Amino acid sequence: MSEVLGSMEHLIAEIVKGLVDNKEGVSIVKDEPNEEGVIVYHIRVAPEDMGRVIGKQGRIAKAIRTVVRSAASRTGEKAVVEID
Repeated sequence: MSEVLGSMEHLIAEIVKGLVDNKEGVSIVKDEPNEEGVIVYHIRVAPEDMGRVIGKQGRIAKAIRTVVRSAASRTGEKAVVEID
């Protein structure tokens, strides 16, 4: 199971690194599952790249959340993405 979680973090990192200029400024932090079994992934990027990850009217952020939610559901997990 931890192998799948590692690949989820890798998926998020690859998506986000493809969007930003400062690839070293990208970090993904995973919380432990809460009482409902939901895992929260926190994306942190450099301040100058924040707009690239959020996108106009939050469209890119919404797309990232959709991809992660879909990938998690394929493995029977529940995942949420927050952009810090």
